[in-house]
Amino acid sequence: MKELVLKFNLADSEYLTAVRLVTGAVCSVHEVDLDTLEDFKVCVTESIIILKNCGFEGVCVAFGGEKDVCCTVSGEGGLPCAGENELSLALISALVKECALSRRGEIIERVTLKI
Repeated sequence: MKELVLKFNLADSEYLTAVRLVTGAVCSVHEVDLDTLEDFKVCVTESIIILKNCGFEGVCVAFGGEKDVCCTVSGEGGLPCAGENELSLALISALVKECALSRRGEIIERVTLKI
């Protein structure tokens, strides 16, 4: 699959619905079962919330992967700081095959998910 990228300002919360729709479409292209698709949509949304909690102004959501579905959510702009994200991280780790975090000190700058 070629890379599909969405970028938006976190003040525009209506784009969360669009991201969930795109996530579902990407999973459908990869013939992901319905339960896994729904779990992945939750994880992508939670990743965006994590970056919002860390003070980022916007996000870049990039989908890709050949065999597995992969999504990288990166924070952009704003005044990044450490955020309270333990619940979101626990939820994500329970729902996806692989979750990688990129940090600068205590600040989570990027979340990469794979199913």
